[in-house]
Amino acid sequence: MSPSFLNFKEIRRRSRNSFRTERSADGSSEASNGTAPTTGSLTPPSFSSHQSDPALNVHVNNNQSTSPTPPATAPSRPAPHPYPIGNQNRYSVSGMTGLGSPMPNGRGPNLPVSQYSPRITSIQDNSWVYQKVLLVYGTVGEPSQQSLDGTVTVGRQDDSFPPISWPVSNSQFKALVYMTPGANRLRFDFASPKLANSGSTNPIHASYLTIHMLPTTNAPPLQLAILLAKDSPATYDAVPTRIKREGNGLETAVRKFRMAAYLWQAFTAEQMWRNKFGRRVFRFEEEWTTGSANQRDREQGTQRSEARIHIIRTNHTLAELRDLNKAQQNRDANQKDALFGIAADAVRDYFKPLPGQRLYVSVLLLDSHWDTSSKTVTAHAALGGGVGDLQLAIFGSHCLQSYPTSFEEVVPAFSDCTPTDTNYVANDCNEAGSSWEAANIGIGAHLHETGHLFGLPHRESGVMLRDYVTLNRTFIVREAYSTRTRSKGGLVSQEDECTWHRLDCLRFRSHPCFRLPNDPAQSPDDSVQAWPVGGGEVMITASSGIMYVEIFGEDDDVCHKWIEYLGEGGSGNGSGIQRQITLNEQELRKELGEDKKKRRLKISVRSHGGGFLDIDDFHQLCSKQSSFKLPMGLVPGVPVLAQTAYRGKTLGASKLEGSEPHEVVFTSAVKQGIVLSRIVVYHGLALDGLEFVYDDNSSQLFGKKGGKAGGDVFEMGKYNSEVSQYFYCS
Repeated sequence: MSPSFLNFKEIRRRSRNSFRTERSADGSSEASNGTAPTTGSLTPPSFSSHQSDPALNVHVNNNQSTSPTPPATAPSRPAPHPYPIGNQNRYSVSGMTGLGSPMPNGRGPNLPVSQYSPRITSIQDNSWVYQKVLLVYGTVGEPSQQSLDGTVTVGRQDDSFPPISWPVSNSQFKALVYMTPGANRLRFDFASPKLANSGSTNPIHASYLTIHMLPTTNAPPLQLAILLAKDSPATYDAVPTRIKREGNGLETAVRKFRMAAYLWQAFTAEQMWRNKFGRRVFRFEEEWTTGSANQRDREQGTQRSEARIHIIRTNHTLAELRDLNKAQQNRDANQKDALFGIAADAVRDYFKPLPGQRLYVSVLLLDSHWDTSSKTVTAHAALGGGVGDLQLAIFGSHCLQSYPTSFEEVVPAFSDCTPTDTNYVANDCNEAGSSWEAANIGIGAHLHETGHLFGLPHRESGVMLRDYVTLNRTFIVREAYSTRTRSKGGLVSQEDECTWHRLDCLRFRSHPCFRLPNDPAQSPDDSVQAWPVGGGEVMITASSGIMYVEIFGEDDDVCHKWIEYLGEGGSGNGSGIQRQITLNEQELRKELGEDKKKRRLKISVRSHGGGFLDIDDFHQLCSKQSSFKLPMGLVPGVPVLAQTAYRGKTLGASKLEGSEPHEVVFTSAVKQGIVLSRIVVYHGLALDGLEFVYDDNSSQLFGKKGGKAGGDVFEMGKYNSEVSQYFYCS
């Protein structure tokens, strides 16, 4: 049925006086003007159970909408519409109130859009996100025709967050946007001294964007903590001018660490988006406190929900933490990992997790100190990993003075060329020769350790190598002079930015901390198995589906080659997922270099459920060492089997002391008319043996009859079509 305003029968019935003289506009005040094409709706679209992210299929390079009935899209920058002035039809630019802006009530004439209105290229109007801070970037004008400098000011129509200005260089801009749950109606104003009306109270170069934010509460949070000695003064290293300007106490440290975490989140969500996994990202535990993301909140005492920073004191003294023998950067230290253990004990004692509760905690060691006499950073270690159910990352505060405390300070912090004064603060690894480079090292290296917290190994590139020294490029459009490279800097292209490696994003896709609200429930996946099938082939199975396979040549410390099994669309979203694949040794070796094709081959299999299986020697698994011919007479009454049996990858993996090999071929599998009737489990505190009893009272024993006398009996056949598929023992 056509819309009501196209119902001509109704029009004929109405009197002439009943018509409005102004044309009614369908778009509301949050409609996009001069931004990317509209996609999505005012409420989240519905999805099937196997789908995850509403934004997965709305990548910047893919104009297809995820909504079942996508709205009509408009061009990125519509051509100006003639607007009548008096008796003349012409284009009007200067003097028009709120050019390109929606009317207060969402209705009114369509006004021309300035050709200098910011064009958002990173996200589409009415998209859905799940993070606190969103990275937005785009262009002004036509960069290929005219290079413009100036500022883009990002404001909210409800003024719940103050307008923040971001630099425009060579017509490029990047901005951070603070997200609140629900619809975030944003306005982007461009100003340049070269353009008319710029900087006036009536900016005319404006565009509008609505972003919907939905918090994720079905994923465990990444906890943020500051660790102090029991007698710590709660200060961090800073030069006197910094201390005078902003202080170096605990309150400032909390604001800086929180802002660094927001940058981690914005960077990671953008990287996941670029890898077509949607803007899925870790969340933080939050608390209701004085806002710290902007200066106005601090001045006016505005309360809002911010990432919580836990303050944890250890049972150790300041002298104990700053012991040179515990300093990771001290070559002669004999307790380099001691700080990790101290932090782990303090975190457990503070959070008091329940049995089986997994914690993810990233810790800032506030008592780190640059010892000028030994030229060593004490009370600092850059470490990350797991200790039981605790996933922990620790990093020092020796670069903290250079961190931004709010949105207004992000660009200045990543552009500050003030030389590092080693009389007061450290030049970490001689890569922090200026203030902005120190911010890079501190924020980026701590993110690297947080990557280890999430289970990431080192990579050939990206954050998990040392590419975080260019983390600043994600948030600025022009880089300052670098003491590390002795280069004058310049315009930043996307190809020059820091990244998470593709394999890191694949790991994040199935990580519990990266779950989205409409992701299906997921249980830990221990089902990844490998089965040699002869002919140099191995069959891999996983109940949740195989996600990717990493291929390692001998002596490879990091993975250079891998095979993905993401299904249709490449998002791992459920359609076309493979739960069984077959790998051929020769095909895998083709992925390696010539010098490694004939050497040991290792693979690592990852499932969509987060499970994994490492095969250290692929050739050995699919060789004769993993198979044997079933001997004659093994099963009474069956003279010849003429079959080959294959040992799975996990067979005998425990290798317990005193264990003996046992081989059993079920009589019911090779002799017709015999049915397995019950299984007797012999055990004490551990499993001793299994006895398989058939309906003719014959039996086969796997292991031995130990432990409880008579064992425990499991009767088969209680339920129709009951079949024993496999046994899993741990």
